[in-house]
Amino acid sequence: MDWKAPEVRAASRAGDYGRVIELVRKAGQLTQRQLGEACGLSQSAVSRLEKHGAGAYRTDVLARVAAHLQIPPALVGLADQHQQYALGNGSHVERREFFGFSAGVAAAVATPLLAPVAAADTDGGQTAALRLTTTALRRLDGSTPSRELSNSVHAHIQLIQSVTRDARSDARRARLAAVGSETASLAGWLAWDMGDHGSARTWYGSAVRAAQSAGDPLLTAYQAGSLAQFEAHAGNGAQALSLAGRARKVLGPERPAVADAWLSSVEALAHAAGGDQRGADRALTRSRAAAEALPDTPPPWPWVFAFGPAKVAAVRVACGAKLGLADWALSADTEALGGGHEKQRALTVLDLAAGHLAAGRVEAAFALAGRAVETGLKYRSGRIVDRARAVRRSLALTSPPKVVREFDARLRDVYL
Repeated sequence: MDWKAPEVRAASRAGDYGRVIELVRKAGQLTQRQLGEACGLSQSAVSRLEKHGAGAYRTDVLARVAAHLQIPPALVGLADQHQQYALGNGSHVERREFFGFSAGVAAAVATPLLAPVAAADTDGGQTAALRLTTTALRRLDGSTPSRELSNSVHAHIQLIQSVTRDARSDARRARLAAVGSETASLAGWLAWDMGDHGSARTWYGSAVRAAQSAGDPLLTAYQAGSLAQFEAHAGNGAQALSLAGRARKVLGPERPAVADAWLSSVEALAHAAGGDQRGADRALTRSRAAAEALPDTPPPWPWVFAFGPAKVAAVRVACGAKLGLADWALSADTEALGGGHEKQRALTVLDLAAGHLAAGRVEAAFALAGRAVETGLKYRSGRIVDRARAVRRSLALTSPPKVVREFDARLRDVYL
């Protein structure tokens, strides 16, 4: 979305934040019903919000919708207007101020959420506010350098831990443990993106243990599967398969369809990491069949982003890169690049580059890899840059062409 668009700027300056939301929603090709379901609102509530005009808005509703649509807070009156965030005048909001907003979403929404709740039941509203902040932070990952987001995530974890220490009942501690698990998993994802595998394992392990404390089988399976996905990408295929099997065992045979589709994709990566092409192919076939049968509705918690055929295509590309199979890596490139945020697409581009190398197309491979490196630098992603270096190491030529020499020169100057 172009935040400098005249219509967006005019609506924001006039205080017509509903119009800003309407413009962004339509640019993202979302219906009012889809936006409402994602934000806990009815379709009619979204319609009223968009037609509200200039005037006072409920802060909690604006915070939820802005977080989902990734709208800069200043554009909907959630930050001081003198702190300019890409408003078209050549300057930007300080990122520390922006993350002060995102980490403080709980404070902004807690009062409206708790107001109608009886005193004996205030924990329900408090937990909902903490979870809302976690969801907002998870969505920010797609458009924010992990190094800038991690401070807010760690501060949020400390808040959850503090609230949990004051919990007076097992039921309350269980609810808070579920939120803590989800946030620890995000911390693991961010550490992975920064190239810190040791911290990533620690956070993912904490996420699994917290989910077990919460007594939530679906969340426990999700976190075990997330750790399995990490280990598969790290090359530990046997460990990844064991963790995926553990996730399936926790869920049992009546697991949700999205869990089956996703876990099959994780198992495909694990087989590929172990060099098992046949096992990877079988798992991919299961994953795609399950993904194509999923309803076109928002994913159930703890999933935040939808899982569908495009995600399976990206996994097939990744498996092809691991197995050195050019046809796997290149046959579904268009579909694979159609999903995910910019950082995820950069990783898929690097897998495609590996596929081109396997097919002997060196110049095409490094033209793609160079594009991915630029994304890695933009978001200061150690994972992207490390993956780019791995692609380069896979090529051994005594006299590399110009595109490879330029790629080498670019990587030599990288300090994250």
